[in-house]
Amino acid sequence: MLRIVADSSCDLPRDLVELRGIAIVPLSIVIDGEDFREGVDITPQDVYARMSRSAELPKTSQPSPALFAETFDALTGEGSILCVTISSGLSGTYQSACLGSDLAKADVTVFDSLTGSLGLGLQVLRACDLADAGRPAAEVVEELTAYRDEMTTLVLLNTLENIVEGGRLSTFQGSVAKVLDIRVILRDHRGSVVLLERVHGRKKLLERALGIIQDRWPDMSQRDVGITHFNNPEDAEVLRQAMTDACHPRSFIISEMGATMATYAGESGMIVAF
Repeated sequence: MLRIVADSSCDLPRDLVELRGIAIVPLSIVIDGEDFREGVDITPQDVYARMSRSAELPKTSQPSPALFAETFDALTGEGSILCVTISSGLSGTYQSACLGSDLAKADVTVFDSLTGSLGLGLQVLRACDLADAGRPAAEVVEELTAYRDEMTTLVLLNTLENIVEGGRLSTFQGSVAKVLDIRVILRDHRGSVVLLERVHGRKKLLERALGIIQDRWPDMSQRDVGITHFNNPEDAEVLRQAMTDACHPRSFIISEMGATMATYAGESGMIVAF
């Protein structure tokens, strides 16, 4: 039997995590000097509320190798383990998991998703499907690699405030963008994120996102889609309906964005993986 482990940035709904028997290792977030474990002692709504009141951007950090090792060893006796993590280009979590696997007594394979949020979450679910079918770790990794390499993740930013505070954009550029009502679409690229387009206004942001998705996968009848949002269920539903009408995806998961990804996406941001 192959057990699946993921880090908390996968943003999978709790009931689905429990149903599929996924072991989650939490990342940490510090808000106004207080430490929290993502998904354990702070909810997405708590994060949103605290971020709105805080003068500083929260700081996130990867789980320690010891925590990964502890998680792995707790599963010893249940078979081998596949741990799927947030992109090594976005966090030190992958490296920490690798170190944890060296410390653990269990048989562990660590896989770099090269993405985050439900891009990672969809890969975790695919790994669960393959594990349930009795596939060994090496075969799961082979199929997961092919799935990962054809996946696209888009990040839709309704505000640039967080990426300005995080040092990814100058204050001047952020101020100009706010005055001009500029929204930004980013996409994954080799485990990191790059600027794809700048658009004016919320309506254009959703229209261009749909256009990009259609260009990539006009027929999504054999594909699954994940959408996470930062306190923005309305736009998530608008995009879901537009994708349903245009591309007919096989399934959707829509969930609230966890603390790790929300720190970068900012208020009303969305992440779409397909």
